[in-house]
Amino acid sequence: MTKISETDLILNPDGSVYHLKLKPEDITETILAVGDPERVGKITDRFDRVDFKKNHREFVTHRGIYQGKELTVISTGMGTDNIEIFLNELDALVNINFATRTIKEKKTRLNIIRIGTSGSMQADIAVGSLLASDMAVGFDTLMCYYDLTQTSDEKAISSELQEATGLPFAPYAVAGSSALREQLAFDMIRGNTATCPGFYGPQGRTLRAKNGLPGFMDVLNQFRKGDFRLTNFEMETAGYYALGRLLGHEVLSLNAILANRISHEFAKDPEHIVDGLIQKVLDRI
Repeated sequence: MTKISETDLILNPDGSVYHLKLKPEDITETILAVGDPERVGKITDRFDRVDFKKNHREFVTHRGIYQGKELTVISTGMGTDNIEIFLNELDALVNINFATRTIKEKKTRLNIIRIGTSGSMQADIAVGSLLASDMAVGFDTLMCYYDLTQTSDEKAISSELQEATGLPFAPYAVAGSSALREQLAFDMIRGNTATCPGFYGPQGRTLRAKNGLPGFMDVLNQFRKGDFRLTNFEMETAGYYALGRLLGHEVLSLNAILANRISHEFAKDPEHIVDGLIQKVLDRI
């Protein structure tokens, strides 16, 4: 079998994977992923016990037990560049033999649930809503570097969004896990998430730097293809879904809606909304 080089799979002196600084025994097959490192402890404070903790860069990891379920909670930081590191290194932990640097014949499929925050771009999706992303559209260029397989419907959405926005590259559209959605989000709003490569200009905000695409968010708000519309925007979900498909994992993004771009409303108590989402996930997982 072909060995993976030391520059492709970088391991720390203690045998842990480079950025996450984790070893295969440090994680479980169900991963709860959050952007904010401080949110990890807010989740595991509800656990019956916490057996393992590791902090490295923005990646904070806790593993423990909640009502008999073995769970791992990891923070990722923001953006699809961080998600690219996160997903590849999680997959390496379960599907690559670190001793031989070879890919395992029998693959492990992880269940990865993003518990995140998002803004609504449709008037009928109110602040305080909980939304599960059926599909995500990446307006970053991450998938230019990977051989992503898309369905014909996903390709059509990607192509028409490129035409509508005038971007010099095609956005990538990818569906998430229907199995996890049915288990965890059966009573949540189902939506389609725009993943933006930044918080300010790419999401239509202007402070001092001049925005080169001032009508971008209006185009996304008004885009329709049959029943498809974009419902919310954030910075990670498309990276999760695309890499989940490439690596063979079940991935679902769940969003606490903290703002509505149409009504210009922001949540008065955002932590209460996020806490409600966390508890639903823990009780259903």
